[in-house]
Amino acid sequence: MKVGLLGGTFDPPHLGHLALAQGVLEACELDEVWFMPSHRPPHKNGSDITENHHRVEMVQRAIEGNPKFKVTLIEFERNGRSFTIDTIEILKANYPDIDFHFIIGGDMIEDLPNWHRIDELSKMISFIGVNRPGYHPDKEQYEVSLIDVPQIDLSSSEIRRDLSFGKSGRYLLPESVRILIEEKGLYESK
Repeated sequence: MKVGLLGGTFDPPHLGHLALAQGVLEACELDEVWFMPSHRPPHKNGSDITENHHRVEMVQRAIEGNPKFKVTLIEFERNGRSFTIDTIEILKANYPDIDFHFIIGGDMIEDLPNWHRIDELSKMISFIGVNRPGYHPDKEQYEVSLIDVPQIDLSSSEIRRDLSFGKSGRYLLPESVRILIEEKGLYESK
């Protein structure tokens, strides 16, 4: 079984995430895409991230109705900063028959040399790099399959900002996610 891993804070998960996941699923003939919300990404300040249970519920609502999309909470099972190699080691131990592929944006390919223990990680899994306008990454250093998929240029941080100013988020977010955000008062200006 071939599974694509799409990690991120998903704060909130938006239509761009879903379009990218579906595009990679089809282009790379994956069996499933697992959405992997980050606990505490090394590059983000933890205090700026919405509580885990809200982000998990938003992802679950975003992917409902697509049997090829799953959510894995593996990154919440550990404390402290979350490095990709730690996650992959656990996934490979727990699911030895699954061929995992880590999905990253074209902009992240350029950053791969800075990833924690990248040389070991690149021997454990392959990367699927999604082309982004304006990026011309060097994909030769690590095994990266660079693909083109339809993309919706959205930013979770911009959506959070807009929501804090009272905008609706309609047509940027799955409706079930938008309703949850409204019901819970997430991202409201304090």
